[in-house]
Amino acid sequence: MKLHLPNHPTQLYLIRHGEVEERYHKVFGGSRIDMALSPLGLRQAEAVAKWLRDTPLDTIYASPMQRVRQTLAPTATSREMEPVFLDGLREVDFGDWTGNRWDEVQSIFGVSAFDWLEIIENGGIPNGEPVSQIKQRVGECTQRILEAHPHQRVAVFCHGGIIRVMLALLLEMPLMRMAHFNIEYGSLSVVEVQPEKKHAVEIELLNFQAPVG
Repeated sequence: MKLHLPNHPTQLYLIRHGEVEERYHKVFGGSRIDMALSPLGLRQAEAVAKWLRDTPLDTIYASPMQRVRQTLAPTATSREMEPVFLDGLREVDFGDWTGNRWDEVQSIFGVSAFDWLEIIENGGIPNGEPVSQIKQRVGECTQRILEAHPHQRVAVFCHGGIIRVMLALLLEMPLMRMAHFNIEYGSLSVVEVQPEKKHAVEIELLNFQAPVG
């Protein structure tokens, strides 16, 4: 049964893609490298579908990148649902960091890769995507989803960086503060949005990883 009652919040199920193929572990791929999932990543995709099995979903939105398509496939197939792909949900463009390992960023660019959210917000990565552009495109996607699906349950399959941007926008917090939130491969986070409440945005679940069989 779909709950579309006025007092029922809009629920966003934010799902990060599964683990990527081994050669891209701890490598900045972003929007420029369209990598695939690892065998574990494919099992994580199945685990997500199994965990969501008894959860009514009204629609699925997703990034068009390969690793996301592979992650959402078991969920969409089991429900016979056609995802809506939004280009604005692509991962962040990491510019000159693309293809470099996290430890290489320190030696090549003289900064810690672990500070990437702060670096993006304060000046940006060389030849990378400006923070204003990131927030604009992700904000437009978020607004589109919320306006189209009031009081419904929506799954959004995308990327770790994009989930953090969405949370920052929804919570009206600086992007760099999202470094406190770990978003693992194959994780689910659930956000409830109910504008008529004082605390209109509430995080109900954060970084949950469904058991992998």
